[in-house]
Amino acid sequence: MKYVVELSKVNLSNIDIVGGKNASTGEMIQNLLNLGIKTPGGFATTTEAYNKFLTQNHLDDHISNLLAKTKSLNVDTLSKMSAKIQNLIIATPFFPELEKEISDAYGKLRNTTVAIRSSATTEDLANASFAGAQKTFLNIKGIKNVLSAIKLVYASLYTSRAIAYRHDKHFDEVTCSLSVGIQPMVRSDKGVSGVIFTLDTESGFDKVMVINATYGLGEAIVQGCVNPDEYIVYKPTLEDGKFAILQRKLGDKSIKIIYTTSRVPEKSIKKVSVSKSDQLRFSLSDKDIQTLAKQALIIEKHYGKPMDIEWAKDGLTGQLYVLQARPETVVNYVNKEQCLERYSLSKKGNILATGQSVGQRIGSGNAKVILDIKKMHAVKPGDVLVTDMTDPDWEPIMKLASAIVTNRGGRTCHAAIIARELGVPAVVGCSNATSSIKNNTPLTVSCAEGQIGYVYEGNLPFSVKQITVKDMPNIPVRLCMNIGNPEKAFTSRFLPNSGVGLARLEFIIGTMIGIHPNAILAFNNLKKPLKQKIADKTAAYKNPVEFYIEKLREGISVISAAFFPHEVIFRFSDFKSNEYANLLGGDLFEPHEENPMIGFRGASRYRDKLFIKCFELECKAFKRVRDGMGLYNAQLMIPFVRTVEELRQVISLIESYGLKRGENDLKIYMMCEIPSNVLLAPQFLKYVDGFSIGSNDLTQLTLGLDRDSNLVSSLFDERDESVKALLHHAISECKKLGKYIGICGQGPSDHPDFAEWLMREGIHSMSLNPDTLIETWLMLAEKNRN
Repeated sequence: MKYVVELSKVNLSNIDIVGGKNASTGEMIQNLLNLGIKTPGGFATTTEAYNKFLTQNHLDDHISNLLAKTKSLNVDTLSKMSAKIQNLIIATPFFPELEKEISDAYGKLRNTTVAIRSSATTEDLANASFAGAQKTFLNIKGIKNVLSAIKLVYASLYTSRAIAYRHDKHFDEVTCSLSVGIQPMVRSDKGVSGVIFTLDTESGFDKVMVINATYGLGEAIVQGCVNPDEYIVYKPTLEDGKFAILQRKLGDKSIKIIYTTSRVPEKSIKKVSVSKSDQLRFSLSDKDIQTLAKQALIIEKHYGKPMDIEWAKDGLTGQLYVLQARPETVVNYVNKEQCLERYSLSKKGNILATGQSVGQRIGSGNAKVILDIKKMHAVKPGDVLVTDMTDPDWEPIMKLASAIVTNRGGRTCHAAIIARELGVPAVVGCSNATSSIKNNTPLTVSCAEGQIGYVYEGNLPFSVKQITVKDMPNIPVRLCMNIGNPEKAFTSRFLPNSGVGLARLEFIIGTMIGIHPNAILAFNNLKKPLKQKIADKTAAYKNPVEFYIEKLREGISVISAAFFPHEVIFRFSDFKSNEYANLLGGDLFEPHEENPMIGFRGASRYRDKLFIKCFELECKAFKRVRDGMGLYNAQLMIPFVRTVEELRQVISLIESYGLKRGENDLKIYMMCEIPSNVLLAPQFLKYVDGFSIGSNDLTQLTLGLDRDSNLVSSLFDERDESVKALLHHAISECKKLGKYIGICGQGPSDHPDFAEWLMREGIHSMSLNPDTLIETWLMLAEKNRN
């Protein structure tokens, strides 16, 4: 055949014949089938067929003339020109040889139901994704419908979005050609489907992959009409054969796309609602997640670069298939360790909506709430586009927007991919953006606060820093980071660092879990309203206890993986009673204390009968991270230890839960934050591997003041001579005994002169807030030279 070729007969050397997508599909069929990657076969029309099609009735000349006459690429002009060209293509018949070859090839597929996808020579390349620029048709059956769908794919090369995209990317219209792939359908309409990126799309961290999944056909994800489940998998652990799922995020998955009884293009699929019970559970099992991740790793290694992969699970057979794979086109991962761009808000405001952040930038402008694509011309340069969802038809105005906010969509939908390419911050999957935001309201859209994006009311001030981190000078102290939010770990890891000196469990418990651990343990005995709230929140897990342990494990493993192999020191939870009481069900289990700061907290809480079972949940999570995942860089730290005997009992308790100091290089540190810790340092240090100074508590307890009281807060200063005398003694004792000594309090981040003093004292490490790390590093290098 001259105009049709079997996909199994092509590979990446044939992009000029079958386009990027079809060439990549053939590449996988030829090379990866024996490695367990199942890809549907089928056939493709060639670019030669398309080019000859265009010569009929001088169609190519008519198209060139129309494009040449177009001086402006505004929305109205594009729309009119696009419609004319597409109508010309649709009105042009296939030449007989092409129609016969398509009919013969389809006949070999036994008149099966097929997917019909574009594959342009300028599509799915390493420097241009053309995400959704051309059309795809699913559930097509019968030669008449197949021919009609192919014609519509031909015409879609000249949609407004495709013309605008080629113009922006400086592609020559004359040299752009098109192939069409025809493949048997995978019955994911009765199963699950999704997208995999083999790196984190927002930070560029290439040791993880992001898997999105939803019920039904994958078009729901790529079109951005559903908020999918998301799974983050750690590649090194996966390759070691260990459990590798760092995190699971439940999407609402409110709709799915399935077959209709029609097989006619544009009528062959439909959206239907998903039952509440299915929405509340994950669409993929852990086994399927790990299998998909292994397949994605094989594909990435074969191509030698980060990949964007579409996959599907057949609901009838349970078989997993890879539908297509293309290079990831956006993240400039090569330069991530050379120069960093950091946006930060100067102040925060009233939050109108939250969703998933796309990119790491901040944008502001007046809201343009657009619910009908016909009204998208209302968006002017600098506006914030607010809509239910965007598909690639919106691309011509997306580049005008200072930011984009949508009700629906995930991080791998077409709109998110285009927003990244354009460098426009976007917050997707907000659910309520179009109802909570009024038209023309001034907004600030922040994607600079981790994986959660925020839409604030008003034009808030923000700053942008260009940070060069190459060839940082040597200093005689290790600089680590304080991390509370796992969502920021992948971004923060690109800063120069020696690991994490303080990772707080409080953020994970307060934000990712939000339920008091005793309410989890007493679930069966709770009153119905509270019990139902907890049941809904934990429904995707085996039971509430498993939810609590797994959410802790997820948060701990994300931070550990981000900084591996550097040490990450996790402090056991250090909520005060008033803070624990704010968690769901917390008011049932927490005492009222006049001064919680020096009350039921830290080590005293862990061994108390009121909390000991809660503490066991934390230890179980750590054991899963270390022993189950092999993330042995996760180390433990005990806060607020009042007496040596209390420390001995807690160490014994931790060991009874399977975490023995010294096994698999497990280190247990202690917060040095009470004067008794310093005065009896040698006795405390017998049971731990070192101290991490908590300068906040040590200062207030040394000076006898409440740092939260505005009446005496002006006296709070870590640089007071009495505090420095205690610090000097603690540092000296640790060094004398060969123990670790660091500091994780706020002081070094706030006071450069204090950081310099600690360096002169010979402290081993300082753990700083990420936003002060570079400046402190350079300052200490300068002081050290002097």
